[in-house]
Amino acid sequence: MTSTDWPVYSPFAREHYGRGLDEGRAEGAAEEAARMLMLVLGARGFHVPEDMRARISSCADLAQLEGWATRAVTVQSLKELFDQSG
Repeated sequence: MTSTDWPVYSPFAREHYGRGLDEGRAEGAAEEAARMLMLVLGARGFHVPEDMRARISSCADLAQLEGWATRAVTVQSLKELFDQSG
């Protein structure tokens, strides 16, 4: 039996299996958003220093990552990307 067809019978198992599945999906979405942000920055010719790479890759807030990705299309500098005032 694989993990994808494991029968979840009890309410306890359903709750915790579902919670783990949701957390895994959210983590995967954040990782993909961070990857796409790095691709956009690379395509724009930015060299992203290691500290900024770490900041991006450690961010689990999908809304924050999406905001950075949106801004990455138009910013003129990496400092501007992370500037919270604009």
